[in-house]
Amino acid sequence: MYENAFNSIERALRAEDGIANELDYVEQTSWVLFLKYLHDLESERRDRAELEGRDHAPIIDGQYRWDRWAAPRKDGEFDHNAALTGDDLIRFVDRELFPYLGRYHDRATGPDTIEYKIGEVFTELRNKFRSGYILRDVLEIIDGLHFNTQADKHELSALYETRIRRMGNAGRNGGEYYTPRPLIRAMIRVVDPKIGETIYDGAVGSAGFLCEAYDYMRRPGISATDYDTLQRHTFHGQEKKSLAYVIGIMNMVLHGIEAPNIVHTNSLNENVMDIQEKDRHDIVLANPPFGGGERREVQQNFPIKSGETAYLFLQHFIRKLRAGGRAAVVIKNTFLSNTDNASVALRRELLTACNLHTVLDCPQGTFQGAGVKTVVLFFDKGEPTRRIWYYQLDPGRSLGKTNPLNDDDMAEFVDLQRGGVTGPKSWIVEVADLDAQTMDLSVKNPNAPEDAPLRDPEAIIADMLARDAETAQILEDIRGML
Repeated sequence: MYENAFNSIERALRAEDGIANELDYVEQTSWVLFLKYLHDLESERRDRAELEGRDHAPIIDGQYRWDRWAAPRKDGEFDHNAALTGDDLIRFVDRELFPYLGRYHDRATGPDTIEYKIGEVFTELRNKFRSGYILRDVLEIIDGLHFNTQADKHELSALYETRIRRMGNAGRNGGEYYTPRPLIRAMIRVVDPKIGETIYDGAVGSAGFLCEAYDYMRRPGISATDYDTLQRHTFHGQEKKSLAYVIGIMNMVLHGIEAPNIVHTNSLNENVMDIQEKDRHDIVLANPPFGGGERREVQQNFPIKSGETAYLFLQHFIRKLRAGGRAAVVIKNTFLSNTDNASVALRRELLTACNLHTVLDCPQGTFQGAGVKTVVLFFDKGEPTRRIWYYQLDPGRSLGKTNPLNDDDMAEFVDLQRGGVTGPKSWIVEVADLDAQTMDLSVKNPNAPEDAPLRDPEAIIADMLARDAETAQILEDIRGML
């Protein structure tokens, strides 16, 4: 049913002039879904308060409630006469609904509250619907979706993830929001987070790392105390871009986290030397943006200055980890070998401050639409690196849009990593054997077969001429038979 609903929404949006691409599709679907989610959450909280004999203060009240403007009802049935549509609906959304919800910032007691999320979403986004009739169709479709059970949320989250993946495949900007889920799941299995630990992603994007970590930790039969810990005290994220922030919030909500602890801010604006123990976390899981280039004043927040955004994030992550904390971070593979001062200094700091115990080398095509190769760095904070276990991921096929990475591709890596097993695709490098000047960590598989020597050009030409002569003789023989 939900698959059909999402397909119907997509068909409606194709006719909307204000929605031009996959990014717009996810953005505009997100704010409508978010309001329907809040309505269902409101109903659940109201019922819970009645059972416990408590007063209930509604999150959204008056004419701004979902069942007043989006899906009004009379005697339990949808009231089409009371439902705004056309220009009236667009005027209400643009001039009244969004400004009203944007002011929820003023009533929020902190960034971990649902009021803060509402204020952020409706301050940063704008309604792109131009046809109130198309918006009315979308509202009525989404009104038929429900967030009441875990099964409902699971199905909706799977469909939403599909749309995020398609958005990521649609182009460069969309690709910033999507990390392949099989890669994320393998990273989480290696890091193995436990309930009671906090998990942080300072470049949260669509919150794929936090959502997958939640699914990993929410085991069957979990106690009420542990469930509350997962809901309120485990997952933390920060995101600079407005659209990514909204998508991340919605993705976590659909996975079952009521008020995600995601803050809309640029993590790199924080001076890493000012990070205190209370700001640190047990685990970092992240895929920070590559390239970019932050302003000079932002670079002043870091001891190692660099125009490469990922290098600043890596310094940020090291300092956001508690002593003994664990991290898995995706980064361009050129970080391992670049000889500029910033790259060498950062490798030296990583090897000195942390135990870089594993490097996963990912093949071309792991990230759809990305023209760079990546590696995953696995490290623990608090002791220097002595040896590094490398694994060269080779799924045995070319990865692409129609042939993406899957969980089976990652299984061997996860199994071998536990024991640091060496083999055709894995090996160990001793830090003592590294070049002391460059600290070069390049992926150089000592078990790979040597490339065959190149043939002499004269021999190649002679071989081609011989084949041409043979072909000519065959054709002459065929002509003689005619």
